Amino acid sequence: MSRGLLSPRKAWWCVALAVVGATPALAFPPYRSTDADTADPYALEVRLGLVKWQREGGEDEVVTPLLRANLGLPSKLELIAEFEYLPKDESFADGAVGFKWVPLFGGVSFGIETLALMPVRRDDSGVGVESQLVATLWRDEFRVHVNAGGFHDDRPSQSESGWRASTLVEFPRGRVRPGLEIFAKQANGEEVDMRLGGGVIVGLGRFDVRSGLHLGLTDAAPDVVFNLWIATKLSLR
Repeated sequence: MSRGLLSPRKAWWCVALAVVGATPALAFPPYRSTDADTADPYALEVRLGLVKWQREGGEDEVVTPLLRANLGLPSKLELIAEFEYLPKDESFADGAVGFKWVPLFGGVSFGIETLALMPVRRDDSGVGVESQLVATLWRDEFRVHVNAGGFHDDRPSQSESGWRASTLVEFPRGRVRPGLEIFAKQANGEEVDMRLGGGVIVGLGRFDVRSGLHLGLTDAAPDVVFNLWIATKLSLR
């Protein structure tokens, strides 16, 4: 995929367009987990990551912008697009497209999310796939989101295969939704990347602001990851 597909300037214009006359989107950065729900039919949810800062081994990495767009369809189906840009290299850091389907929705919801991992980086030579089961327990006082699945990625020079899993608990309090999350991922049988973090989503009328901070629990994980997002939703009907 060429750099011309999604420049940072184009990403900012997409969000600026969506903010006009929009209502807040419900999910799901700043977390690594997702919920067992989808966007409303014919609603476009746009989330712009203003910055993701990561510190690992004494080195800092800044990624901006990050863009996630979800398009809701009937029958609890959602189309997904995700891209990250690395400004110091003037190239993409990551990209994926796919879908989420939630056939069972109620007090406890179950679904599946599958993404094609796109070859957007300069050294990528193939494609990958990531698929996970998603479940959510919905309660007025709290929500529990559980994800578990696997991936195979042929984009790096050495292919990666493994699993990922996470649990996120949210505590809705009016316009403010704090949450706690634990995330784990293992590739090629190596040490597990495990992280513990918290986040908050604050509704501000037409859009919401989201921030999260995760700490690495193992040597394979980054020391610290911080991210800041704004999100909104636009009806296409």
